[in-house]
Amino acid sequence: MTMSSTRTLIIGGATGIGFAVAQALSEREGSIVLAGRDEEKLAAAKARLHGVAKTQTVTLDVASEAQVAQLAQTLGAVDHIIVTAGSQAPGGALSQVDISAAKQAFDTKFWGSIAVAHHLAGLIRPGGSLTLTTGFLARRAVPGTFVKTAINAALEATVKVLARELAPLRVNAVSPGLTDTEAYAAMTPEAREQMLARAAATLPAGRFGRPEDMAQGYLFVIDNPFVTGTVVDIEGGALIN
Repeated sequence: MTMSSTRTLIIGGATGIGFAVAQALSEREGSIVLAGRDEEKLAAAKARLHGVAKTQTVTLDVASEAQVAQLAQTLGAVDHIIVTAGSQAPGGALSQVDISAAKQAFDTKFWGSIAVAHHLAGLIRPGGSLTLTTGFLARRAVPGTFVKTAINAALEATVKVLARELAPLRVNAVSPGLTDTEAYAAMTPEAREQMLARAAATLPAGRFGRPEDMAQGYLFVIDNPFVTGTVVDIEGGALIN
């Protein structure tokens, strides 16, 4: 594998952390495939990247196993697959949570990631990697977040099993902390700033995360050939609070 021929698929690459990873990779040689549900966002993301000519886009709802299976028929060989596509997991106490919404969140983030591993891992060339995305709540007992905790903890456990089952393919996860992304776009600017400021005040790092901070973790796990079955925490010290 040479840098000039490296091909990376980023599922969830049109926005947020996934786009930050794409931006970082676009500064390198090689090509990128951005996959996501929204064609307009994919087109806008491609236009913003350095080296537009080496970037492809694919419309994909990762929650649909049928779509993931279809992608396996058309994608071709890749060197790395990164899944950053998330879900709107409902918050609140057990008695308040909409179970159907919780299941839908699982379908997108957990089962979507599993579908990618199941159908696409065989397309990854020798020396390549599969990187999933979890979250620091996997190992924090925060009231009102049990759905996110369950999804992320399930993924972290599964990554370690897949790293053994799919070896020598390297399988890892990146676990971001609170990150200022489009996920909070529904909040008013004032509420968003207040929320981020409160979080920053509690973190040893003294600030909230940015997508480019998280992107460095994905680059680390795809670059280092001796890292597999690992969860990389990038959370500003939230787990030691």
